[in-house]
Amino acid sequence: MQDRKAISRVVIAGGAGVLGLAIAGHLKAQGMSVTLLTRSLKPSVPFEQALWNGRSVEESWGKLLSGSILINLAGELVDRRPTRRNIALLKSSRTEPTLALAAAAKQHGKPALWLQSSTLAIYGDAGQRILDELAAPANGPEQMAGVAKAWERSVDSSRANRVVWMRTAVVLQANTPALNRLTNMTKMYLGGTVAKGTQWVSWIHVKDFLNAIDLLIADEGIDGPVHITSPNPVQNRDLMAALRSQLHRPWAPATPSILVKIGAWLLFRTDPALALTGRRAIPKRLVEHGFVFEHGELAEALKDLLGD
Repeated sequence: MQDRKAISRVVIAGGAGVLGLAIAGHLKAQGMSVTLLTRSLKPSVPFEQALWNGRSVEESWGKLLSGSILINLAGELVDRRPTRRNIALLKSSRTEPTLALAAAAKQHGKPALWLQSSTLAIYGDAGQRILDELAAPANGPEQMAGVAKAWERSVDSSRANRVVWMRTAVVLQANTPALNRLTNMTKMYLGGTVAKGTQWVSWIHVKDFLNAIDLLIADEGIDGPVHITSPNPVQNRDLMAALRSQLHRPWAPATPSILVKIGAWLLFRTDPALALTGRRAIPKRLVEHGFVFEHGELAEALKDLLGD
């Protein structure tokens, strides 16, 4: 195990989002020095911030990387229509910052640990297969697997003592767009199964996500791809049933896939594949390294996040 005091500095690229701020607060509470690389300084953020356009390398923050923990979260939100232009944006917003960070590490000193954000969408629409870290990435869809593979390849030029690709599930966190959309639809009596409801949803409670970060930092035997996900993925029909139960709503009719596609494109201006595809991923490597989940069951996780 790594001595936590031996690495006291954390640099989070793209850390001004909800999840990045949660990570920053979690690590700062443990006595670590945290710096956020961000495109705009936010006076309300209680952490050290350094301006960064996501492309250039500057000595002012580059020197911070030497011997540090680098957590790279940089990238535009996937919640957008899968047009050719948007797919290019999703790729460039991930690969360009990662290559810039790699260049900075080469110039100013390599991090002790590079935690690279990635996604389980790298497996595309995996159907009913159970996926561990040995599963091969899929060939499509381009806006999912294509973007994720390009994102991970961009780390190949990195210089760090240890690199971990965090293939992360949907992080369930209160007052975030993903959970808010689900809860709002359910409260409006629209919480029925999406299409056939057999698509798998891999998810993780934010507390377990943060605890997994702790393990990745502490355990020097972990590198390469790691699934950051609950050991209990659920099918969409079970997810919606759990939400209805937690929010005290009755059964609701299923939404046919054609209506999901129309609504995603015209109403939500997003990618219908986010709702119609799925992955049944398990956190094999976390479990092998002794990780214990606090919120491994969906019903209990929703109760903790949404209350009564």
